[in-house]
Amino acid sequence: MIHTRRRSTALLYLAGDLLATLAAFLLAWYLRFELQIPELTKGAPAFRVYLLTLLPLVLVTWPVVFHFHGLYQSRRDRSRVDEALTILLAAVVATLVLSSVQAWYRPTIGSNPNFAFSRAFIAWFVALDVLLVIVSRLVTRDVLRRRRLRGLNLRRILIVGAGALGNEINHKILAHRALGFEVVGFLDDDPEKVGQSFLGTPVLGTLAEVEDVITQHSVDQVYVALPLEAHHKMMRVMETVGRHCVEIKLAPDVLQYATLKATLEDLDGMPVINLSQTPLEGWNSMIKRVVDVVLASVALVVLLPLLPVVAYLIRREDRGPIFYRQERMGLDGKPFMILKFRSMRIDAESVTGPVWAKRDDGRRTRIGGFLRRWSIDELPQIWNVLRGDMSIVGPRPERPSFVHEFRQEIPDYMMRHRVRAGITGWAQVHGWRGDTSIRKRIQYDLYYIQNWSLKLDFKILWMTLRSGAWHNAY
Repeated sequence: MIHTRRRSTALLYLAGDLLATLAAFLLAWYLRFELQIPELTKGAPAFRVYLLTLLPLVLVTWPVVFHFHGLYQSRRDRSRVDEALTILLAAVVATLVLSSVQAWYRPTIGSNPNFAFSRAFIAWFVALDVLLVIVSRLVTRDVLRRRRLRGLNLRRILIVGAGALGNEINHKILAHRALGFEVVGFLDDDPEKVGQSFLGTPVLGTLAEVEDVITQHSVDQVYVALPLEAHHKMMRVMETVGRHCVEIKLAPDVLQYATLKATLEDLDGMPVINLSQTPLEGWNSMIKRVVDVVLASVALVVLLPLLPVVAYLIRREDRGPIFYRQERMGLDGKPFMILKFRSMRIDAESVTGPVWAKRDDGRRTRIGGFLRRWSIDELPQIWNVLRGDMSIVGPRPERPSFVHEFRQEIPDYMMRHRVRAGITGWAQVHGWRGDTSIRKRIQYDLYYIQNWSLKLDFKILWMTLRSGAWHNAY
């Protein structure tokens, strides 16, 4: 049943993509050859040439490339931003594929043996296609969301483990009902929990009853959320569930495990597992650095008129220094001096020492409150990016005194220093910034490190700009 629903959803998205692509093709023709944007230097080609020669290639190439980018996989938790970026990337790749085909195959049209399709038309088509496909998918998502909110097309979930991790999964699912997930219940071997309910979700029985519960409640997905010490129970449950046509998802506590990507290495013929591998190594590290330098340079040019105005306002208020320098810990645990516009009174920590800043911190100056509200005080860190101390996106750097404290209390805390610190980050765009749970921040930082990609970086930048969350550290 679950596979039938997935195929139906994939076909719905495919139909919408094809209609949007066809509409983009026709609209691109109208803009290029009817309205002549930009102006034609030669006569317009016959429409049937494009219709019979180019359109079939497009309608084959686009779905294939979209498929290999995972756009027809059933992922209800995919965000709109992530999907839009994936569509953009897939459209660029499909265009490159189409251009390669055109380089090898040039149809003979009339007496012209070297006919070539208009580059301006292709540009119009790709831009319109990305826009219309995104709109089409937003409409489709909204239709599916409304159906799920009415209790249709739901995926039934069983959570194995009613501890803190299982309850967190249940809470997140209940908070996102539009995704179409329904938790039928928990299983747990704690006799005090059996028969109880958590947020309205009952504990249906013990782990030994997993097969009966799957059958009786028509379960589609099983989340295994057991602690590390229950390893043998976990394996037995996964083996039992594996005999049924349901999805199995393992939800380990990331702070109990080696949290970075594991890779298999060879030591003179002996396999060795590296538990500290990160995607941000080698070429990926170089690409990220190039993107940082380009974005920071552009930002510096764009913001150049604003910076002297801010500096003047800070200086005018109390005649104190414009910038504030503070030691932070960055890549590989090396300290560096972070640069900010000063928003606190002079010698604000002379009495309290290093303490967390708060949202309504009384030590702020009048202009400092404004700067912090809009995160303008963070802008000088663009210079830290150009120097190589920081990245545009990455875990927020902490002061050495706090690092020394956290590394003693939180497992794997120092893994966040395997990459450059950032101006904004995955934790910050999800609200974990300033005087909030450090454990939650670490969880999000480690997710970012092990799942890094340029697409994720641009997604975080978009979420930052959209919400104004320049992950202010207060």
